[in-house]
Amino acid sequence: MSKHTTAPSPRGLRKPAGATAPAGARATTTTRTRKDTNAPAGAQTSTSANNGAQTEAQVQANADPALAPAPAGARGAAVDLRIHRAVVNAVMSHRLPPGTRLAEADFCELYQVSRTTVRKALQRLAHDHIIELRPNRGAVVASPTPKEARDIFAARRALEREIVPLVVRNATPASLRAIRAALDAEEAARRAGDRAAWIRRGGEFHLLLAELAGNAVLQRFLGELVSRCSLIIALYEKPGAPMCGSDHHGDLLALIERGEADRAVHLIEHHLLEIEARLHLGEPERKVRLADALAGC
Repeated sequence: MSKHTTAPSPRGLRKPAGATAPAGARATTTTRTRKDTNAPAGAQTSTSANNGAQTEAQVQANADPALAPAPAGARGAAVDLRIHRAVVNAVMSHRLPPGTRLAEADFCELYQVSRTTVRKALQRLAHDHIIELRPNRGAVVASPTPKEARDIFAARRALEREIVPLVVRNATPASLRAIRAALDAEEAARRAGDRAAWIRRGGEFHLLLAELAGNAVLQRFLGELVSRCSLIIALYEKPGAPMCGSDHHGDLLALIERGEADRAVHLIEHHLLEIEARLHLGEPERKVRLADALAGC
């Protein structure tokens, strides 16, 4: 009986379904499978026409798992959110004053990312009214004029005069507990001396009232105004000014609990007028370095 020999199959040629591979081919496949199984997650690649040849980056990833690439888009998305959060915190903490230019190249250098990732973060910031995207100048920290700031506060007062009576009318034990929880979160930020969190929590208190009012249109409009008012407060309160210990929000909850809608409306208007009166609108710009403003963020 003659000795059976197997001709090597062409490189990259697929075997028909159900066909039995020669012993030598099975050994090669097994070896390659074991090698791929040991590769770190994300480092495996599908076999191509060159019979699974690896790129230099893949070879490095196999040698050092720390160099393995993150899933597609994951790293960019994480840095995008980090840039957004850092800029918001810097603005709310008075480290980035109105009109500060935010150069894309500076972000690329600070965070070691592409301009595409930076632009995505800047678009989010513009949508939230934290920055403005200006032709021929790029991104700058928003700088509402004194008239714009007063108009925004006037519109907000008009909305909240309509929201508060609805909250009183729709009050339930559950809604009152939710308001109390929002108050506790705001007070915790104030005691911690975290100005950015304190401003954010104060805005969330008003947004909760809009939600509890049960009017989706008022809630949507107030959402934009609260975002813009929070920016105005952060930009135009004096740096280092003490965080207000006024208990207007607590007093408002007490009025809601007692069903005193008229007094609650009067208090919310007085509250917003007092906040506006603390602002120093139209002060000259001061220059800062982006790297200094974002340090530690």
